[in-house]
Amino acid sequence: MGREEEGRYILGRLRGEGPDGLAEAEFQDVRNIVELERKTSKQNSYLAMFFGWKSGKLHTGRRVQLVVWLQILQEWIGIAGITIYGPEIFSIAGLAPKDQLWISGLNNITYMLSTLICVFTLDRIGRRWTLYWGSVGQGISMFVAGGLSRATENAAEGNKDGVGGAAVFFVFLFTAIFGATWLTVPWLYPAEIFPLEVRARGNAWGVVGWSIGNGWTVLLLPTMFAALNEKALYVFGAVNAATIVIVWALYPETNQRTLEEMNLVFASDSIWNWEAERNFKILKEQNPELVQAARRGHSVVDPETGVRSGSLVPRNMSLDTKPYEKEEGTAKLG
Repeated sequence: MGREEEGRYILGRLRGEGPDGLAEAEFQDVRNIVELERKTSKQNSYLAMFFGWKSGKLHTGRRVQLVVWLQILQEWIGIAGITIYGPEIFSIAGLAPKDQLWISGLNNITYMLSTLICVFTLDRIGRRWTLYWGSVGQGISMFVAGGLSRATENAAEGNKDGVGGAAVFFVFLFTAIFGATWLTVPWLYPAEIFPLEVRARGNAWGVVGWSIGNGWTVLLLPTMFAALNEKALYVFGAVNAATIVIVWALYPETNQRTLEEMNLVFASDSIWNWEAERNFKILKEQNPELVQAARRGHSVVDPETGVRSGSLVPRNMSLDTKPYEKEEGTAKLG
């Protein structure tokens, strides 16, 4: 606060000052939402964020829960097991001890290279669809790898190498799909959903979730593999199937949305994604001044006078939707 002209100048240099006033519109978006955040949120400590105390319509507690559990799910879909227990898994698949370590290393190289895929796909299909196709591919890979590992034990001596090699292929496939999907989104999501004032703390909560998920799985994996053997891969496959429903129901899309728009998405009192999207649409219709949508081509400069029409902060800003009343076949605000 108090450095608005400096902020306007910097945005103008970054975006380019033109007759359409795109930089000015973006500046108004940021200023309006910052003002709204100050009105609706009173507590920004880590503890207050976790429980959502005094966050009002910003619902920071819900956002913290989403990023923490997304990181926990990232570990339980199987990557911790594949990375740490790779040699053990390849042993189950029938590989000789001398081959297990170098194949595990090769799998990690494949993992690294696969991260380049999301560079080209993440912004094209969005965060939710990236997680969807990742969960489907990973789940199939885990179930098939587990089945083939069991088949290797029961196969005739002459067929063991072929069946075991197929099991190894699906482990490689799982790792590659994970690198292209679930590796990236859980780390990116926290940076895209938290209000400006608590964005750094929101990212920190994501790291907390990763620590919980990673520690949890590492402690349980020895027991799991000792008790279940190749059936542990079925557990990971089942978690992948569950994540499809979880992401669909609880996680809003962030792709091509500004931080200011995400505040409107999370303004809904419902945890369900479809309710949040419906509420977001209503808020945008009822409060067009909250997000002026510069990137969608709506100018804030009057074409006749050249005056910035959106240069005043809107009054009575609210994240509450107004009820619609139907009257003679038409809808109007109540």
